[in-house]
Amino acid sequence: MMTRRNFARLATAAAAVGTLPRVVRAQIAAPTRKVRYAPVGLGLISVDHFMPGTRQGQYGEITGLVSGTPEKVTKLAAEYKVPDGNCYTYQTFDTIKNNPNIDAVYIGLPNNMHAEYTIRAAQAGKHVLCEKPMAMNLRECEQMIAACKKANVKLMIAYRCHLQSSHIEARNLIRSGAMGKVEAIEGAAGFNIAHGVWRTKRQYAGGGPLMDIGIYALNAARFVLGEEPEDIKAFSSVVDKGDDRFQDIEENVAWSMRFPSGAVSSMTTTYGANQEGFLRVHCSGGVVEINGFGYNGISLNVQKRGRGVYEDTKQADNGQGVYQFVIESDYFSQAVLNNTPIEPSGEEGLKDMQAIAKIYESAGRKG
Repeated sequence: MMTRRNFARLATAAAAVGTLPRVVRAQIAAPTRKVRYAPVGLGLISVDHFMPGTRQGQYGEITGLVSGTPEKVTKLAAEYKVPDGNCYTYQTFDTIKNNPNIDAVYIGLPNNMHAEYTIRAAQAGKHVLCEKPMAMNLRECEQMIAACKKANVKLMIAYRCHLQSSHIEARNLIRSGAMGKVEAIEGAAGFNIAHGVWRTKRQYAGGGPLMDIGIYALNAARFVLGEEPEDIKAFSSVVDKGDDRFQDIEENVAWSMRFPSGAVSSMTTTYGANQEGFLRVHCSGGVVEINGFGYNGISLNVQKRGRGVYEDTKQADNGQGVYQFVIESDYFSQAVLNNTPIEPSGEEGLKDMQAIAKIYESAGRKG
């Protein structure tokens, strides 16, 4: 019978099948060298999550800053002890190539800037950890991958859930066949978005909730199943045509997918209501359910047929919502230091964007 497992036991079990990144498999002595990061864009995800996560990790440190807001740079440079010579504006960013004290950049910019700064960073010889969604469209994704390959730098898309214990355990159970055959998958993620934010403008975001929050459910289904959808059908809608948030983007998206194995899925995402994120995988031998895609409190429920089993693997966090960013930063840093392959690579981001393009096409969106 399955019992409550802590994170250390999950790490041990996952390591046995070789799916958990080294940074999670073992905590070893502090390294003699760390990867030196310059966050590009000093918004909430950089300042409240990635930067503290890197500082709490073992393998990375913040040695540079890139922003168009001098007040943010001044404050954060003092906090992280970043010298003036390692602080850049968007206009001076390209000169980062001359700075040997910066190895990599973290791109926490609006979606429409991901491709530009990934390519410019690669041309400057810096490794790139870029937030999801990877870019605005397939052409940009392909350009980002090509630029990083040409410059021989690493490109990782920040799918932090790929490194999270509940997602890893769900993938292990499903891909091992321990739960039988996958028959159907349900997924959802959404929230009631504020007025006047950049994510409600298509020119910055590329789309609505699908690009921002629905991508979690889409990516999780692909991740745990290990297959790419072969057929997609979708609908989108705006409930209140007078709502200023949805003059440029969709409010809701619902889509279904069929996978080569025969498994089918049904998923929804919204910017018009709070919708708790989850992925529920119905297997011939039971149900595997991931609850949440947030920065903390993600849990895994497993029910084996006829046994009513419940397993809770809620991941610990430090109350600040940065624990997953510690793992993410350390994982990418170790890949840079050891020159090892990245699992949530640029190609992974491209596959999500390929599916998103098909969803929008089926829902009737042009361009």
